[in-house]
Amino acid sequence: MTDTTAPMKHPTPLTSGDFTAAEEPFALFSEWFNEARTSEPNDPNAMALATVDADGLPDVRMVLMKGFDADGWVFYSHIASQKGQELAGNPKAALLFHWKSLRRQVRVRGPVTPVTAEEADEYFASRPKQAQIGAWASKQSQPLESRFAFEQAIAKEGAKYLIGNVPRPPGWSGWRITPERIEFWHDRPYRLHDRIEFRREAAGAWTKVRMYP
Repeated sequence: MTDTTAPMKHPTPLTSGDFTAAEEPFALFSEWFNEARTSEPNDPNAMALATVDADGLPDVRMVLMKGFDADGWVFYSHIASQKGQELAGNPKAALLFHWKSLRRQVRVRGPVTPVTAEEADEYFASRPKQAQIGAWASKQSQPLESRFAFEQAIAKEGAKYLIGNVPRPPGWSGWRITPERIEFWHDRPYRLHDRIEFRREAAGAWTKVRMYP
């Protein structure tokens, strides 16, 4: 998880102060994420993505956030991957950011929708060429007989695109999770942590609840 080439959209961060006084979640997330970008040694945009399969069994894996704004958090992958199939069957998910260097975490829950073809094209075009070729070569979440077979597939796809742009594979796209609940947690001594949750109401407004740690 090292592809961080695409620019990320995010709201203007808050000024510093007590985070529990924040009136809405997106500027607070932006502030925390900006701090994580300077303090985390690797991938501050890494997030755990939880989905549910057809039997109701949860699945979780690490993915990279590739953008966020008031509409939600965006990530990309293969539609035929395990996560893609689970989201097609049950388009709801949860995210978790854990920034160990800051002793903070953010949890997000809500429905998931596909990004537009234009959004997927724009992000795919921003990836390094080798990563674009890898997207063509990988049958994500399918059995792989050997590493050598994968390397052969990469070489075969690479030969097709020695010159010119690499088009986006038809099975490669992205999703946006639109939050219904966003929780911010910050470590304090003796497990007396600070924890607040924003809840989206039917009219779209946010209410804030302070939670026991």
